[in-house]
Amino acid sequence: MRSENHLFRAAIIGAATLKGRELKDVLEERNFPAVDVRLLDDDESLGQLERVQDEVSFIQPVTADQLENIDFTFFASESDFTSKNWKMAREAGSAVIDLSYALENDSAALLGAPWIERELGRQTHLNLDSNIVSIAHPAAVTLALLLLRAGRAAAIRRVVAAVFEPVSERGRRGMDELHEQTIKLLSFQQMPKEVFDAQVAFNMLGQYGASAKQSLELVERRIGQHLRRLLGRDAPPLTLMLLQAPVFHAHTFAIHIELEKSLSPGDFSRAIAGDHVLISRSPAEGPSNVNVAGKDDILVSLRRSASQENETGFWIWAAVDNLRLAAITAFECATALAAVRPHGKVQ
Repeated sequence: MRSENHLFRAAIIGAATLKGRELKDVLEERNFPAVDVRLLDDDESLGQLERVQDEVSFIQPVTADQLENIDFTFFASESDFTSKNWKMAREAGSAVIDLSYALENDSAALLGAPWIERELGRQTHLNLDSNIVSIAHPAAVTLALLLLRAGRAAAIRRVVAAVFEPVSERGRRGMDELHEQTIKLLSFQQMPKEVFDAQVAFNMLGQYGASAKQSLELVERRIGQHLRRLLGRDAPPLTLMLLQAPVFHAHTFAIHIELEKSLSPGDFSRAIAGDHVLISRSPAEGPSNVNVAGKDDILVSLRRSASQENETGFWIWAAVDNLRLAAITAFECATALAAVRPHGKVQ
């Protein structure tokens, strides 16, 4: 067991967000070697009570004093808030793990996806100079893992994927807006549209309204870019579309994979199954936003294409807890960084 001198100090910025709370839970469940985890956030969240390592803690402001002697700073905040504060963490000597995508295009940032690195047989190339990691989007991680395994069963001719986005990707405000829209719609009142600038309740969207805080197309491009960066030469021809679903949590996927040769459903299922992927054996176990909540794995069901002319195609229906996978990715990236910082900075 590590002594306190061999433990790290960490901070979660955006501790009151959905991602921040999920991250805190994952760090505790998986025993991240931290003697101190500081919960920090913007002014709206100050003073909120949270439990950390069996102790009650207040959410504190983001200041240079709070980041002093911190080894790892996790940014689970809104991307604008990350952009304003991440340099403060770096100047304090902390490694930065970004869950907000604010640093995804920074030349010094690594795109972190340990599940994919292990699937490709690569070791994470991290050293003492590796100080900024931007986690890969959970939808990109899910697609990358499934496509890599399918490609090992047979060469892939083409892929068409529809990804269904939960409102929790827009944070607490997205969750609240769907909730309020549902209530207002059922009582024939005007619905709030500050986040999506469109009706999400009981509706599917291919794009948000013009005044939305973030465009669906931007997120779709992010998923595609992350996927290409993760797979490189292993990336098959892919047509991707992101849709906004009227659900609170979990990404779901409808993926059609056309192979170069015919495979039996059993052989294809065995190729897809493995670490982090659970194949459903009955309708009751089938992937859904409800079934996948709180699970660490991707839930998958498979069937051959119904078209008689397409004997080499398979449909994959999959679901993953988006907040959980983002938190697990951040935890594993920090663990990899910790391996090259065996004693931490704080002695």
